[in-house]
Amino acid sequence: MTVNPGSPGWYLRRLSRMGPREVAGRVGDAARRRRWRSARPDCPSVTGARFTAVLPAGTIAAVSPDAAKRLIAEADRLMYGHAEYFGVVRDDLADPDWWCDPKTGRRAPWGYAFNLPYRNEDAVGDIKQIWELSRHQYLTVLAAAYAITGDERYAERVAAHLRSWWAANPPLRGVHWISGIELGIRLLSWVWIRRLLDGWPGVAGLFEGNPVALNQIWHHQRWLAAFPSRGSSANNHVIAEAAGQFAAACAFGWFPSSARWRAGALRSLERHLRGNTFDSGLNRELATEYHGLVLELGLAAVAEADAARVPVPASIRLVLLRMTDALAAVVDSRLRPPRQGDADDGHGLVVDGTGTDRWASLLATGDAVFGRLAWWPEVTGTDVRTPLLAALIRPYATIAAAPVVTRPPSRPGHFADAGLTVLRGPGEIWCRCDGGPHGFLSIAAHAHADALSVEVRHDGVDVLADPGTFCYHGQPEWRQYFRSTLGHNTLQVDGGDQSVSGGPFLWTRHARSRVLTADTSDTSDTSDGRTARWCAEHDGYQRSVHRRRVELAIASRELTVVDEVRGPRRDVRLAFHLGPAIAADLVGNRAVLTWTRDGEGRSAVLDLPGQLSWRAHRGETDPPLGWYSAGFGRKEPATTLVGTGFADGTALLGEFTTVLRFHG
Repeated sequence: MTVNPGSPGWYLRRLSRMGPREVAGRVGDAARRRRWRSARPDCPSVTGARFTAVLPAGTIAAVSPDAAKRLIAEADRLMYGHAEYFGVVRDDLADPDWWCDPKTGRRAPWGYAFNLPYRNEDAVGDIKQIWELSRHQYLTVLAAAYAITGDERYAERVAAHLRSWWAANPPLRGVHWISGIELGIRLLSWVWIRRLLDGWPGVAGLFEGNPVALNQIWHHQRWLAAFPSRGSSANNHVIAEAAGQFAAACAFGWFPSSARWRAGALRSLERHLRGNTFDSGLNRELATEYHGLVLELGLAAVAEADAARVPVPASIRLVLLRMTDALAAVVDSRLRPPRQGDADDGHGLVVDGTGTDRWASLLATGDAVFGRLAWWPEVTGTDVRTPLLAALIRPYATIAAAPVVTRPPSRPGHFADAGLTVLRGPGEIWCRCDGGPHGFLSIAAHAHADALSVEVRHDGVDVLADPGTFCYHGQPEWRQYFRSTLGHNTLQVDGGDQSVSGGPFLWTRHARSRVLTADTSDTSDTSDGRTARWCAEHDGYQRSVHRRRVELAIASRELTVVDEVRGPRRDVRLAFHLGPAIAADLVGNRAVLTWTRDGEGRSAVLDLPGQLSWRAHRGETDPPLGWYSAGFGRKEPATTLVGTGFADGTALLGEFTTVLRFHG
């Protein structure tokens, strides 16, 4: 069931997921918003402000020519007004309309920020399209292009756009003052813009010598100090808020409240980085792109601390180290991490051009800051961000107060606290098995109903794919599909989801999973018939238990998936979503899969359970089925194989075996 945000039913369900402390905090927030509507204090006067958090000499020279070339090409596209956000191509960035959604053509209404119905696409447009440009991460790209080339055209465009934005978005007016994550990321962008433009003669007049800029920076920090994400909403949003607030209070520490804001943001960042991260290093939202976002935000915050010589708790660096090791452990042979949970293409700091690998960049930064382990995958690409961050962040090994940590001596395959297991085989076979919690906190906002799902790749190509996310707001039938049980490689019972949705970012009942077996021991020797194994079960289907076993036979390159339903007779649908590069020829219960990788033909055979009736679906819309979303706002047809029938655990008719055999 989908409940529209803002409806009475949604509010009741949302309230039911809050504790007393969160409710009290939100009541206080509501009262503060009412007061702020009529009382807007002016920014305190600032004299003698100086920006000192500059890059060390020689930093820009450390940027590789390849990375610089990609960056400048991207900057030139932006100078011509061209960009693409969430599948929508734009050519208006030379002089953007900050309030217009290019997808629907709607302009967000003017008014007091907290009164605007930003979740209503009919009234506002697609809010993510509107917000994304105003994160000003395209301006950090232009500022980086100036730093590398010295071409003042880039700096002048940045200055013109900042002045335009500040004039069009006075404090607390309009949609850009609604969401704390937007304010936090925007502040972080402004810090880096100021740093990267440091050699430009007009930069001081743009920032510390500009009363309009000072007013904006002050009001952004006042807002973040007053309205932190709370309780059941304290996920990646609160980390973005704290990181942006902390960065600004370090780099722009020109106000009477700067020390207080800095201390409060640091406490929040330390608490929530720990709270949002499993001990294993994986992000508790179990949504891989948010692992990347949080890691980027944490690294950027530590960079500001070290640039300003502000001590940070050792636990912050330790969490970031563990996150980096965990990322290195879960990526496939092409450095692609799992496609798990929600993904909205959100980044913490952008200074690179199109074509730069986000995950390779994070691992390169991790190498520079923490030191790579022997089992880490090799990173061959280059990026701009790593040398910039590495110039500011003190290497972990040089910090006397840093705790001694035992890092994994070999590549982990099973993360017990996160319920994530990766089975690996020859020919770059990679299989992720999901037996973890249903998301994070009481609403599990970015979770999908994907318990016991598998994701299988061959040399980085999606074979059994996680279809992705596609959208958040405005298209409820697509939001529901992409996070549904049927939208994943797992078993659906009686046409329902394992967990119960109460809205697009709200789950009111969570399936509970537990891993029973996880044997991911060394699989490098293919001669002795070794098999990697995983088994887990969940209780999401009341009166029945779904148990799944996965075995990867190393020598034969054969993956076996056995699904068992324990309980009374139930209607079932078993789905296998193929990646967009995979062609499938389905005859009966056998599908021959073919694809091309680096100009070479590859193939596999998928033998499906004969007790079920199998059909191939592709690009269907009523209802949606057979789609793959490579990124937010984008989707393309892909083949989904669905077997229908029934399971009766009381009559020995509840077990289904699927075998995937790779050739060559």
